[in-house]
Amino acid sequence: MSRILSAVAWPYANGPRHIGHVAGFGVPSDVFSRYMRMAGHDVLMVSGTDEHGTPILVQAEQEGVSPQELADRYNRVITQDLADLGLSYDLFTRTTTRNHYAVVQEMFRTVHKNGYMVEQTTMGAISPSTGRTLPDRYIEGTCPICGYDGARGDQCDNCGNQLDAIDLINPHSRINGETPKFVESEHFFLDLPAFVDALSSWLQTRTEWRPNVLKFSLNLLDEVRPRAMTRDIDWGIPIPLPGWEENPNKRLYVWFDAVIGYLSASIEWARRSGDPEAWRAFWNDPEARSYYFMGKDNITFHSQIWPAELLGYAGGGSRGGTPGEYGALNLPTEVVSSEFLTMEGKQFSSSRGVVIYVRDVLSRYQPDALRYFISVAGPENQDSDFTWSDFKRRTNDELVAGWGNLVNRTASMVHKNFGEIPAPGQRLPVDEALLAQTTTAFGRVGELIGGHRHRAGISEAMRMVQEANRYISETEPWKLKTDPERLGTVLHTAAQAVSDCNTLLAPFLPHSAQRVHEAFGGTGTFSPLPRIDEVSDLDDPSRSYPVITGDYRLGSTVAPWQPRAIVPGTVVPQPTPVFTKLDDSIVEEELARLREG
Repeated sequence: MSRILSAVAWPYANGPRHIGHVAGFGVPSDVFSRYMRMAGHDVLMVSGTDEHGTPILVQAEQEGVSPQELADRYNRVITQDLADLGLSYDLFTRTTTRNHYAVVQEMFRTVHKNGYMVEQTTMGAISPSTGRTLPDRYIEGTCPICGYDGARGDQCDNCGNQLDAIDLINPHSRINGETPKFVESEHFFLDLPAFVDALSSWLQTRTEWRPNVLKFSLNLLDEVRPRAMTRDIDWGIPIPLPGWEENPNKRLYVWFDAVIGYLSASIEWARRSGDPEAWRAFWNDPEARSYYFMGKDNITFHSQIWPAELLGYAGGGSRGGTPGEYGALNLPTEVVSSEFLTMEGKQFSSSRGVVIYVRDVLSRYQPDALRYFISVAGPENQDSDFTWSDFKRRTNDELVAGWGNLVNRTASMVHKNFGEIPAPGQRLPVDEALLAQTTTAFGRVGELIGGHRHRAGISEAMRMVQEANRYISETEPWKLKTDPERLGTVLHTAAQAVSDCNTLLAPFLPHSAQRVHEAFGGTGTFSPLPRIDEVSDLDDPSRSYPVITGDYRLGSTVAPWQPRAIVPGTVVPQPTPVFTKLDDSIVEEELARLREG
């Protein structure tokens, strides 16, 4: 057994999340975590809503509410959506907890003490019309390196290089279009050049990463320079140093505090579990493994900035140093970055109405239909496109006509002919061949999921569904009523194959896995789902918020990653369809909603 940390990207709490977000971080991390638990590993899956920074401040001003009120609203919306999708977080929390503040400030103090936070004078942007600080993420212009017209004041998403707003060509405010005025400002910078050797040595050992992620990460070291870790803003975590923490207009950069959320969420989970030190098994033990899931636009922060912070905290840069109270913290085992999901050939854009929110899909369609599409056609290693016609086709032709049909026809024949799982007689080679295939598939599918090749993994599982459907067509059990022993053997074999396929598909389709389990007389929790608990802030009882958590190991009924022998005599009721067939009209209806949006 290994300890596995699944560190999942933190959705930003300035609005509901669309399906492009969960295609990049949500479903892939959950499939992986569910499989790892089924394979017997000790998994800690953590995340939460990212609630600091400029966009929330600007949006709160526009709506006439406080930043905390805005974050509170969307924290609840996002928490509900991700729980409804079945994402099995051990803890999904938020970055405005007092626990998170304390962990972030401890990280900053120690990195600073070790000499890796250097104070520099920089040129900060001011809005000429308001006189207020204009954060760099709200300044756009042409990238001076690659010429991309749409680079932000802190980074160019086209070439991935970090930038300073003053270096942009023709900079302008995203808020009102005006040209910013630049004035001197004091800030703390993470001294990234002090970590180049350590980061390079570490990255050279990451041979199992997706090639594009590793290449991009190594290329980042070519032009590395110190990166600002504080901002001129009044919404964020105070800088925990004398002379700074009293300043209401200086705060830690949101991306400094957001990535530390993986650690603070783990510590919060441990504190809520009754064993406040339980998090250390996932962070201090060098044998523990950690996997970080996000979209490709966040690779920089997870393969360079966050590892540098971890190294700085442990004294692992060129200046040395001493670890703080958390000790030496593990660097990521793998940065699992997905590409982008587009919609009907266009980039997702809430402002332009090119969007479909998770909650809207789940209000009209089954969660496993969306999970299936993301798993089999999502942006795993290249950009992919969500279209309503493809969503309908895959749901109807693959889920309903393939997997759903196998479950329904098998359960119906067992119920009609025996009312219970029949005992098998002498198996023929055709029976043995099917079960040999489904048994062997556990190794193949497990290896693919463990290697983050989920598209290939679910395709292999669905190939077993096809084999089982082919077996039923070839053995023709409806013609065996005069040979009850042979009929019982065929239906027992088919039911065992369905059971095997259900386990293979459970990481991808947890909601329907439970229903299939029950369709064949199964009891107890086969495929655990998350729940939402309302909790009090551990360090401020006056505050409460929802968290996603769950009991994902509920005893022997939870599916292990291996065939489970079905039990003759188990009552099989009259089945009902597991999946809902979609009408052809939904394509035009959804496209009309998109046009109206």
